[in-house]
Amino acid sequence: MYTRLDGMPVFESYPTQLDAVHYNHVQYALRHLSDSIRLHIPRLKHLDLILEKHAWIIVDRVLNDVPIAAWTEFETEHREDLHQPIKCQQKLYHMHAHLVLEHTIEAMELLLGEQLQESDTVKPASVTTIQTEV
Repeated sequence: MYTRLDGMPVFESYPTQLDAVHYNHVQYALRHLSDSIRLHIPRLKHLDLILEKHAWIIVDRVLNDVPIAAWTEFETEHREDLHQPIKCQQKLYHMHAHLVLEHTIEAMELLLGEQLQESDTVKPASVTTIQTEV
């Protein structure tokens, strides 16, 4: 679990929304792959994205995983519609962090899709038969 967000000074923080497709995809991956997923972001030399249930954090792995940006405080209580955007808090820890946000989300979708597809081909499907008494 990534715990460094609490001790880091925030450059800028504001409310935002995530598309439900992205949020749902990450939650599905966290359930099927691991509780914490680390993705290397293509074309952003030393930036990684750490995905956890309560936060998505872009970190600089060369600087000992110092956070660059994070999506936190997902408002999912009493969520009834899976297609509605998810309100959350966007925290920027670097003055130019906003430049990598969109690319990070796009890369995340592609990389998660690949990992989920690989995990589906590795694990054989199983079917459980339920016996009913007649």
